[in-house]
Amino acid sequence: MITNPILPGFHADPSICRVPGADGADDYYIATSTFEWWPGVRIHHSRDLKHWRHHSYACTRKSQLDLTGHPDSAGVWAPCLSYAGGQFWLIYTDVRSTIGAFKDTHNYLITAPSIDGPWSEPIYLNSSGFDPSLFHDEDGRHWLVNQQWIHQPNKHNFNGILLQEYSHEAKKLVGPVKNIYAGTELQVVEGPHLYRRKGWYYLLTAEGGTFYEHAVTFARSRNIDGPYETLPGNPLLTAWKQPTDGLQRSGHASLVETAHGDWYLAHLCGRPLEWSGPNAAQQNGVYENLHCPLGRETGLQRIVWRDDDWPEIEGGGNAPRLQVADSGLPEHVFPAEAARDDFDTPTLNPHLNSLRVPFSESWISLTERPGWLRLKGRESLMSLFDQSLVARRQQHFNCRVDTRLDFEPELFQQMAGLVAYYNTSNHAYLHVSRDVDSGARVLRLTVNRDGKLSEPATPVALAAGPVDLAVNFRHAHYQFQFRQGDADWQDFGPALDTAMLSDEAVTRFEDGFARSFGFTGNFIGIACQDLAGTRLAADFDHLSYEPQD
Repeated sequence: MITNPILPGFHADPSICRVPGADGADDYYIATSTFEWWPGVRIHHSRDLKHWRHHSYACTRKSQLDLTGHPDSAGVWAPCLSYAGGQFWLIYTDVRSTIGAFKDTHNYLITAPSIDGPWSEPIYLNSSGFDPSLFHDEDGRHWLVNQQWIHQPNKHNFNGILLQEYSHEAKKLVGPVKNIYAGTELQVVEGPHLYRRKGWYYLLTAEGGTFYEHAVTFARSRNIDGPYETLPGNPLLTAWKQPTDGLQRSGHASLVETAHGDWYLAHLCGRPLEWSGPNAAQQNGVYENLHCPLGRETGLQRIVWRDDDWPEIEGGGNAPRLQVADSGLPEHVFPAEAARDDFDTPTLNPHLNSLRVPFSESWISLTERPGWLRLKGRESLMSLFDQSLVARRQQHFNCRVDTRLDFEPELFQQMAGLVAYYNTSNHAYLHVSRDVDSGARVLRLTVNRDGKLSEPATPVALAAGPVDLAVNFRHAHYQFQFRQGDADWQDFGPALDTAMLSDEAVTRFEDGFARSFGFTGNFIGIACQDLAGTRLAADFDHLSYEPQD
């Protein structure tokens, strides 16, 4: 069986594709959204659809993606990865604004001869809406579909799915633009993908919004530009108002066919704290006050085709399943990854990400102090520009992260430590600094909730030398700890509410639409600030991430 989610933690908007292998074993790849996190577009690899491993990133140069100054949860939305004509094609949106009715959505195409690159410089396509997807037809023509965004008052923002041809020779969109699908009564039509099977063009879209009403809608036509007929009994997939063993928020999907003719649907999903904890039985069916700190994850469902050439979830119904029949492909298990990174290699662990800007020797180094990661202090954790922060996704409700910090601040504006980070306005930071009054080197905990800074514990004076920092996530709560030398670990501050680090906690709805967004899930990492501007450095000996029972 395949156990969902196949990509735990923040892996949203999956785009799946198959690449025939020269040795008879096909490769499967999934590209997911990365929003304001760098590098852009995360890619996973599998040989059997059951075991997956992070493989690479597509956008690794600032010339491909400049996220400087982007708001929280802007940046890379819904990439589409495909393989045709002996090369990889990747379409992605760079969302530069989330203010009010405007989005500023710019869509680009990059290509590569291999999944490892080199990925080309971007080709600009359009800015009419987000979630672009490229379809390669049997006659060799290429077609772009994307959601159309309308900013005008008294109009629904999601105004159907646009279709236009892409000329690979001219490297631009050509011909007329046509709105081919308005969606259904579920509304909020987005995430389009086109497929062709037995003479039908199939249009897969997402509807209902990316929270608990989310759904996968299916439609078909004999002509690529429509008209499209919606699947009878639509949606194809949704978790809304269905018992699903904790797998909720299911939508935004893409299809893949194996060489043996089996079909699978990779889809977005989320696991609420309240539906997966000790009181899950009592919470099931209650949608108020749910929180998904692990963000929007990727699941996989098996699809079967009926005699009338409409698809359905294997086993009937349209609810996502936690356990799915596997493909029968030979098992391909990847080696286990080390829980601890000792920073002994000249390259960063690929699970580590930065915010908005690429890794650069100007602020991060693995060589200046061998065996340590050095961060040079820059702007605050609320900055949209130059943060010295390195973090990884939280992928388990129960996990422990620890590090060793060597840092001698000279001023109270200089800080370094361990952070649980959702976005600029929602994070908790255990850090070493100087007391503004006494000048003592102290350990302090600050919590930023909805942009309001608080300090829930009294700062503690530290002895000379390095300090070990840790955070334990135990489902609904997380607890920071510290120690020095051979001392035992001590709790620092109160246990904090994990829900504050969730999509739902930072999203605000007005008149049924989200006016502020949270799309990324929680990250845990290390950071350094120097608000005085002298770029004082902090050194970290290791960073470990261990799942807990």
